[in-house]
Amino acid sequence: MTATRQAGFDGGPLAALRVRPFLWWFAGQVTSASGGMTQTVAVGWLILSWHGNGLELGLLSAAALGPTLLLGLWAGALIDHHQRRTILIWTQSLFTALSLLLYAMIVSGTASYWPLIAITLATGIVTSIDAPARQIYVLDLVGTERVTGAVSLYEVIVNLSRVLGPAVGGALLATAGPSWCVLVNALSFLAPLAVLLHYRPAGTPVARPAGPRSSMIAGVHYAWSRPLLRTLVLLAASAAPLFTPTLFYPLLATRVFHLGGSGYGLLLALFGIGALPGALLASRRTPTGPQIRTLALATGLCVLISAAAPALAVLFAGTVLTGTTSIWMIAAANTLVQLRADPELRGRVMGAWTVALPGTLPVSAVLAGVIADAFGPRVAYALAGVAIALVALGGWRAFVEPPSPGGG
Repeated sequence: MTATRQAGFDGGPLAALRVRPFLWWFAGQVTSASGGMTQTVAVGWLILSWHGNGLELGLLSAAALGPTLLLGLWAGALIDHHQRRTILIWTQSLFTALSLLLYAMIVSGTASYWPLIAITLATGIVTSIDAPARQIYVLDLVGTERVTGAVSLYEVIVNLSRVLGPAVGGALLATAGPSWCVLVNALSFLAPLAVLLHYRPAGTPVARPAGPRSSMIAGVHYAWSRPLLRTLVLLAASAAPLFTPTLFYPLLATRVFHLGGSGYGLLLALFGIGALPGALLASRRTPTGPQIRTLALATGLCVLISAAAPALAVLFAGTVLTGTTSIWMIAAANTLVQLRADPELRGRVMGAWTVALPGTLPVSAVLAGVIADAFGPRVAYALAGVAIALVALGGWRAFVEPPSPGGG
């Protein structure tokens, strides 16, 4: 092993892409994530066309994200005791089937609000299992030496899908109708499914649980008893509101700066512009606790600057910097959680991570919305930055915790 490798440098994202199975998996994830955003455009339009209101859209979000909050820990225990590849074959197949069911309902004219909510809820349940399994499957594909670049590339996937998905969805909605948006999403899962069927990574040997309840409790106790892991999971939960594009930016654009819908779109684009270099910077070397602590404090500062922005130029600059530091921080924290967790408990730790982000989004988004209505968008956004900084300061010593003896 070279000196650079010993220092924790894994060659950046290109090192992960040189692993052929991961290269194809990466391409498939871009396709499926963009397909998911394409379907989101259609579903939102359908609800609005049925004279939907804010409450109905809120219930849709709760149906999509609520299962992760409720089932994330159970999903982590499931992943620790079964092969990730087998689980992902099932989840990708179920995603395809659910989208095809929605497509058939739209084409036949039988689609309505509550059946759509039921399909969204079923998709959310599958997602609660798929999300942590997918993150650990990356480790199975590339190994610990290249996981830093691989995890940061996942943030690239997310931000590419936020650009490609709505663009494709908007074009299809205008030219072919919502059913085609849903069909494209159903077909998008075929690419990752093909990778799963073709490549068979060895993965981590699985143990058989004594029982799901005791397995979950052991995972929670393990994550909570390790100060570094506990602090990183709390950091993910505190940062969750930043990754809700429909929360702060539309309020800042319309209520504070009176920019309208175009200003909202511009703020989203600026966050995405900052996020891409943030993801690439995260891939440059294996992260450390002090680095993540610094990034958390920088993210909190950028949010505070944006919230107090006296002029548009300051808001725009702060939004770009927030995109860079927050994505860099969350990608680095995700990587460190996986590397520091004991291999036999990694699924349960990542289950706790997905409960924190995105599982807490329904709760944190509602809380932030209430604060914004009562005290204004600037105060709500500033408190989001303060929460991140407080976790960083409160876990100051935890960030320099030495690796645990059994860590991966």
